[in-house]
Amino acid sequence: MDALKELKCAIDGFARERDWEQFHTPANLAKSIAIESGELLECFQWNEDEFDLAQVKEELADVLNYCMRLASVLDLDVRQIILDKIEKNRAKYPVEKAKGRSVKYDRL
Repeated sequence: MDALKELKCAIDGFARERDWEQFHTPANLAKSIAIESGELLECFQWNEDEFDLAQVKEELADVLNYCMRLASVLDLDVRQIILDKIEKNRAKYPVEKAKGRSVKYDRL
């Protein structure tokens, strides 16, 4: 079993064992991603250079878990949607225009 499939099974199983599937609507999961992302950002709130790596790992894991769960509920292939987005971004941010620049694609 590949790593992504193994993660999906573990995350889905965790929810199923607790009868949480009823709460895992796409909207609820998207809200949870935003909430947990805020908690991740809070790790860097007052100092970008000094942060608690253990806390960052905890919050990042929460964000990733909810992202994986949302993809599962929507029956999306995480690997494929990421690769598709990379290709789309490749067209929006060609190397010759975007290399070393942090501006949005419409300002290149």
